[in-house]
Amino acid sequence: MKSFKLFVAMLLCGSMALAQHDDPVVMKINGVPVTRSEFEYSYNKNNSDDVIDKKTVDEYVDLFVNYKLKVAAAYDAKLDTLSSFKKEFAMYRDQQVRPSFVNDSDIVAEARLVYDKTKERIGERGLIKPAHILIYVEQKAPAEKLEKARLRADSLYNVLKGGADFAELAKKYSQDPGSAKNGGELPWLQPGQTLKEFEDAAYALKTGEMSKPVLSPVGYHIILMKDRKAFEPFDTLKTDIIRFIEARGARERIVDKKLEELVKESDGKLTKENILEARAEEMASKDSDLKNLIKEYHDGLLLYEISNRMVWDKAAKDDAGLAAYFKKNKKRYYWDEPRYKGMVYHVKQNEDVEAVKNCVKDVPFDEWAEKLRVTFNNDSVLRIRVEKGIFKAGDNAFIDKMVFKKDTVVTPVKNFPIDAVYGKILKRKPESYEDVRGLVTADYQDQLEKQWVADLRKKYPVEVYYDVLKTVNNHSK
Repeated sequence: MKSFKLFVAMLLCGSMALAQHDDPVVMKINGVPVTRSEFEYSYNKNNSDDVIDKKTVDEYVDLFVNYKLKVAAAYDAKLDTLSSFKKEFAMYRDQQVRPSFVNDSDIVAEARLVYDKTKERIGERGLIKPAHILIYVEQKAPAEKLEKARLRADSLYNVLKGGADFAELAKKYSQDPGSAKNGGELPWLQPGQTLKEFEDAAYALKTGEMSKPVLSPVGYHIILMKDRKAFEPFDTLKTDIIRFIEARGARERIVDKKLEELVKESDGKLTKENILEARAEEMASKDSDLKNLIKEYHDGLLLYEISNRMVWDKAAKDDAGLAAYFKKNKKRYYWDEPRYKGMVYHVKQNEDVEAVKNCVKDVPFDEWAEKLRVTFNNDSVLRIRVEKGIFKAGDNAFIDKMVFKKDTVVTPVKNFPIDAVYGKILKRKPESYEDVRGLVTADYQDQLEKQWVADLRKKYPVEVYYDVLKTVNNHSK
């Protein structure tokens, strides 16, 4: 209960710090105050030295107001109550907050725990550094194969006893490729880390001793004990252990454990979410940059969702609106050079040249690809290769050569030796908005955006306190 009470006390201190902080209101959007620090954070972030089109404070006000108006619209639409929004925002917020529950002493304590458990497991046996030569035999091998491996291992053992170099024989004959290239040498091992038969035989050896062939589930081993040592003191291994546990998410485990303890100590009054939310508020009260970073992400998620509904996705799906916008602004999309609306295709047989043309002859352009796929490439055997689109000179070597009659070198398509084109030349203008859909969609979105902002300006009151605005980045005024 002591840590729970301490946690509550920390929150109270944080709230007091927030109340005492000198941060005047620079504007109100729909009655919601915007502090100078929030405006400064946004302005400075979007007008840093590497920004090409830097704005003055006065120029930035309109952009910032428009942003806040859209956020106000998102609140009105109750987008902040969506479970998807809450989940994504909490995930980001927690990334900023969770590390505060862990300090260096927690990590050292975790490392000590790992060390103590490992030391207990190793016990008096210590660590060994063996080398081995393996004659591999698969499990449940027939008796004659096992006997053949035994004879080979015995032969190598006798050669080694006669003074042959262990490392050289290991490189040449060992069937453990990982260690063979190192002369049979294995890394430092501890009890329980390898096969029992191998371990028992290896731990029975003194430094410099060699075993007779030992049978394990993977074959026969001849083991040479290179070195032995006791488990090192904690301070010697601390850095390596910390690096090891950090790489395996130790901090996250510690945070989860501490959160569970706080929940338990609250007697059910708090959840993990409550605790993380409160910690975020406490940290933000002491760090205005963190406060504004979290708020920026919160409002940014709302802005994305409301903009998608009111502009981006709305425009992309509004075929009637796109068609009407294109009709009204056709001249904006005229080309300064011809385009070829069609395809270049590659086939294996001459009869498929006409078959492809007949296949799409009366089919809308945007349905050609699917029609060709189901007709010619609907199984594991590809009959045609196709490049479809609206091409200008320089876009496609085949189109350049076969349509625009350019002196161009083309690279034949492997296994599809016959090339053909089908389509039409559009001299100066697209036939429909579909021919320039990307450009029309972008322009239509711009129109929707401007109209939306104009409507928001009428709907929500905006108050800018220019005397405070003058003190942005200059608090001495």
